[in-house]
Amino acid sequence: MEFNRVFRIGARRSPLAIRQAEEVSGDLGKFYPSMKTEIVGIDTAGDKDKTTPISDMEGTDFFTREIDEALLTSEVDFAVHSAKDLADMTPENLYIAAITRSIDPYDALVSKGGLRLEELRYGARIGASSSRRKSQLKAYRRDFEIVDIRGNIEERLSKLDAEDMDAVIVAACALKRLRLEDRIAERIPFEILRPHSLQGSLAVVTRKDDSELIGFLSKIDTREAVLR
Repeated sequence: MEFNRVFRIGARRSPLAIRQAEEVSGDLGKFYPSMKTEIVGIDTAGDKDKTTPISDMEGTDFFTREIDEALLTSEVDFAVHSAKDLADMTPENLYIAAITRSIDPYDALVSKGGLRLEELRYGARIGASSSRRKSQLKAYRRDFEIVDIRGNIEERLSKLDAEDMDAVIVAACALKRLRLEDRIAERIPFEILRPHSLQGSLAVVTRKDDSELIGFLSKIDTREAVLR
């Protein structure tokens, strides 16, 4: 199949989001070698607001709103998100065309000295973002001091290195995509931290009326049932 257009991919500007968009572009290229894409970086509310705890914004369009708007005005043709960042409700005229296979579902511990979770000192200060991680960590060891942490992966690692924290919890898939797997002290067992069901997967969203593009994107959709 030959394409006479360049498909514009909307994504956040962070290094991880750009890498995710490149990953989807590469996956599509396996099916459509002549398909050309261009990544359009977009700042979202979640990128601009570095203070509101993620746990206060879960289920909202905190990290997708501006990209959704770019889709609806045809500034981009489709968007790539971390699947777990999707809002609970998809905007009326948009469609989740694909959910990719998870490359790594685990939560990862990044710690000073490479210590595992069970080896951390009594009262260790651990940076975490989601309410899921915070509550499960406290259930595992009530002595932990859970510190709310914001920012992209590089910013979170910098805070660990520079501030009075013992460790941070981040998605292993993020470190893998950024080639930072050497920072992982431990992939935390599921019985301690049960990850988000879509962790490690990417969501590809387009306009509901673009049936041709939806057909192209279906090649990388790994769901057994269509999610709307």
